[in-house]
Amino acid sequence: MTENKVIVEAIGLTKTYGSNGEEVHALDNVNFRIHQAEFVAVMGPSGSGKSTLLNMIGALDKPTTGKVIIAGHDMAQQRDLDSFRARTVGFVFQMHNLIPTLTATENVTVPMQGQGGSERTQRQRAEELLDMVGLKGRGHHLPAQLSGGQRQKVAIARALANKPAIILADEPTGNLDSISGDEVLNVFDTLHSEHGTTIMIVTHDPRVARRTHRILMMKDGKIIHEDIVGDVYTEDLKVLARSDFGQAMLNGSLVNTLNDAERDVMRQVLERIAHENQISRTPG
Repeated sequence: MTENKVIVEAIGLTKTYGSNGEEVHALDNVNFRIHQAEFVAVMGPSGSGKSTLLNMIGALDKPTTGKVIIAGHDMAQQRDLDSFRARTVGFVFQMHNLIPTLTATENVTVPMQGQGGSERTQRQRAEELLDMVGLKGRGHHLPAQLSGGQRQKVAIARALANKPAIILADEPTGNLDSISGDEVLNVFDTLHSEHGTTIMIVTHDPRVARRTHRILMMKDGKIIHEDIVGDVYTEDLKVLARSDFGQAMLNGSLVNTLNDAERDVMRQVLERIAHENQISRTPG
C-alpha cells in the first residue's frame, strides 16, 4: 500500500531565544512527519516547546536552524508567507478570535478575502462549512449570540475556509466546559473520519489527546517519545503503568500482599501493560 502524502515535515528544527550565555532552546533538534489524514496531538508540560512548535509549523515564527516543509513547500523559500499561510494552514486557537461585529457567516468568509471567488460563492461556502460543524441556520448570529462551544465551531469553520492542507489547533477546548469541549472534539473527529482532514492539536489534557490517533510527547524542547493511541482500555493501562502505583505494580512490591485470585488478576493486568508498552516508540 502506498504511504500517504507527507503534509508536515520538521527537519532538525531548533529555536533559540536570548543571547550567548543566556540562550534558551525552546526547540532542540526536532524531527517528525505528519501524513495526510492523520490526527495528531502534541502534549507536554508548560515550557516544553508545544506552542513554539505550532508557531513554526504555522509559519508564525521562523526557526533558528532546521526546516519546516508544508505540503511539499519549504517555508524558508516562500516569498509571501502571509498568502501561503492563508492558503495552506488553518488555525484554531484557545480563544475563538471572532470579529464581534460580524455574523458567523461573515467571520467564516474573512480568510477567503483576496483568495478569489465572488462574494456569493464565498458566502455559500461559509454556510456549507457552518452546516458541516453543526451550526446550520446560525450563520446570521453575531458571536455574542452564540455559546462558547458554538463560537469555537465557527472558528473551526473559518479555519477550513480555504481548504488548507492541515488544521492546527492550540488548546481548542481550553476555555470550554466539558460538554462544549466534547462537542468541539466531536467536530474534529468528524472532520478527520468523514472528510480526511489532517489535524494537529496542541493540548495539556490527556482526555483530548486520547481522541487523536498519535501523540507526540514533548519535554525541554524535544520530542521524547510518541504513542499510537489504542482503545480506551489500552490507554487507561498506559496511564496506570506510568503512575507511581503502576510502577509499584510492575516492580512487584504489591504482589506479595495479594491472595491467589487477586494475584491472577494482577498478572493479567501486568501482561497487558507489558504488551501495550511495546506500542510506544521513539521517533527516528
